[in-house]
Amino acid sequence: MEIEEIQATWSKLSNELEQQKKLTNQIIMEMTQQRYSNKFRTISTYETIGAVICFLTGLYILFNIAKLDTWYLLACGIFTLAFLLIMPVMVLRSLRKIKSIDISKNSYRETLVYYTRAKKNLLMLQQFGVYGSFVLMITAAAVFSKIWSNEDFFMIDRDPIIYGAIVLAVVFMVFFARWGYKCYVSITRSAEDVLKEIE
Repeated sequence: MEIEEIQATWSKLSNELEQQKKLTNQIIMEMTQQRYSNKFRTISTYETIGAVICFLTGLYILFNIAKLDTWYLLACGIFTLAFLLIMPVMVLRSLRKIKSIDISKNSYRETLVYYTRAKKNLLMLQQFGVYGSFVLMITAAAVFSKIWSNEDFFMIDRDPIIYGAIVLAVVFMVFFARWGYKCYVSITRSAEDVLKEIE
C-alpha cells in the first residue's frame, strides 16, 4: 500500500512537473517572440512615416504631371512617381514578413530558414533603395524644378554655388544611405541573436 501511494504521488508530481515545464517553455517562447518582434518596431514606425510622406509626394506629382511637357521630364516624373509609390510598399511588406515570423509554430531550423530568406529580401531592398535614391535625387530635382518654377532642370545655367550644393547633397546622401543600411544590418543581426537564443 505504501509503495502504491508513493508511486501515485510520484506519478502526480511527474505530471505536474511536465505541465510546469511545458508552461515555462511556452512563456519563454512568448517572451522571445515579443523581444524578436520589438526589434523591428522602431524601424517599422519610421518606414511607415516615410511611406506616408512618399505617398503624399507621389500624389502631388500625379496631380501636376501635366506640367512635365518634355519626354525626358515625363520619364523623370514616371520614375519618381513609381519609386515613391512602389518602394515603400515593398519595404513595409518585407518588414511585416520578417517581423511576423512565428517562432512557436515552426521548428528552430524552419524559423531560421524563414528568417534568413526574409532578412536577405529586406537587405536587398535596402541596397536597391540606396542606389535608386541617387537616381531619384536627380529625377525629383528635375520634376520639382519644372512643377514649382516652370524651369527645365537640365537646361538651367548654374552658378558654381549650385554645383557645390549638388555635391553637398550627394555627400549627405552617401552618408545617410550608409548609416540607414548599417541600422538595418544591426537590427537584423540583433533579431537573429534573439532567435539563436532559443536553440
